[in-house]
Amino acid sequence: MRSPAVSLWMDQVQHLNTVRPSVTQPLDLDVAIIGAGFTGLWTAWYLKQHAPRLRIAVFEARGVGHGASGRNGGWLLGRILGMEQMLHGLPMDEKRALLNVVQSIPDCVEQVLLQEDIDCGYRKGGVLTCAARYPEQLRWLHEELKALYAFGYSEEDYRQLTVDELSTRLHVANAYGGMFTPHCATIQPARLVLGLAASLERRGVAIYENSPVEHWSAGGMRVAGHPVTSRWVVPCVEGYAAECPPLGRYQLAVQSLQIATAPLSDAQWDEIGLHHGEAAHECSHQVTYFHRSRDNRLVFGARGSYRFGGRLREDFQLSDGELGLRRNLMLELFPQLAEVPVDYGWGGNLGMTRHFRPYMLCDERHGLACAGGYGGEGVAAAYLAGRTLADLILERDTLYARAPWVVRGRSLFQALRRWEPEPCRWLGYSAVSAVYSHEDAVLNNPHSAPWRRSLARALASGVSHLVSPDFKAG
Repeated sequence: MRSPAVSLWMDQVQHLNTVRPSVTQPLDLDVAIIGAGFTGLWTAWYLKQHAPRLRIAVFEARGVGHGASGRNGGWLLGRILGMEQMLHGLPMDEKRALLNVVQSIPDCVEQVLLQEDIDCGYRKGGVLTCAARYPEQLRWLHEELKALYAFGYSEEDYRQLTVDELSTRLHVANAYGGMFTPHCATIQPARLVLGLAASLERRGVAIYENSPVEHWSAGGMRVAGHPVTSRWVVPCVEGYAAECPPLGRYQLAVQSLQIATAPLSDAQWDEIGLHHGEAAHECSHQVTYFHRSRDNRLVFGARGSYRFGGRLREDFQLSDGELGLRRNLMLELFPQLAEVPVDYGWGGNLGMTRHFRPYMLCDERHGLACAGGYGGEGVAAAYLAGRTLADLILERDTLYARAPWVVRGRSLFQALRRWEPEPCRWLGYSAVSAVYSHEDAVLNNPHSAPWRRSLARALASGVSHLVSPDFKAG
């Protein structure tokens, strides 16, 4: 396996990356952004669109796209985590308007790609959800569809697929049915993050690499030993909140892990499907997700990991167990790939808030704007956050700025709920992981007794609600 600690995406763009300067002197700015990932870059991009004279700089502790922006699954979803709960109870016209805002994210990004001539392999093929491996998944899919329609979605948003209909798009072993939504595109995320950085630099935004923020507060910060004064400070660190204290108390780092096969032949892809840029996943608590890369690899991920104390993970050379879990799940769905080598295995740190929802916050009094907690759906959420933070900073009265995931008039620490202390977090994660793994093993065994199957499902459901009543795992 080549480049084990480097994501497929970053390995493919090493020749495109440029060396950017570090901070070497004091700076005076209008907007100081911490983090050169999607959130920070989209915030700067929309600020420059609406107020081109602003003095903006982005400060990155490592390199552009080093974090989740260069390590994610490559899905640009037209949704954000917990969206339905946050929109619940709103008048139907307001709910529909906000749904359109979120569902249009892939199209809005495509407009920027065309405008800026950024080639990141954008393909809007939607998402296929498959019920496979065991029949309980079909029941879960039906329950999800029922809830989606009750919320207000139509068949244009989510359409049920029979086994035969699913097979025209995706061939998985032991399929029971599926669902399709058109609101998603797949991308090469490292090409997007580098393209955005280059676009910003053409507009006069300074991007400093290898420039860790040592301290930040209202009015400025200290970067690599140098003072930086700024009207606005904008931490956009997502999974790296632990490096931006005290934000780490409210936004916990967890890890997402995935693999990529060697390039597959046209004949092999004919056996799999995914010919139109579709992303896909199955209805299990193992949270599998996969799609076809532009260079014809199958990129496959599954439920990740958590480190005691919320510690960041920098070494993403996956263990044999981490690789084996993802490869085994992949082969259960695509047994014909048994002899295909895995070329890459990598992961990334992502951020999770205690209420398992993203937030976009503007504290006008202290000149602080912040966003995060995307929970593994960050490519689209970061775009939405960047566009929203720009509107909030510039006091633009837009639908973005009035959305229910926006927090105004409160400080970051008043708005967010703190995570429990250790060892509570680690024990909770370990319990959830063990129960979900047990459920999957029992349900995936066709010889499991009915009472064991019912008990495994009940335990998994109970653990989900114990962690958070609003959290829908998987």
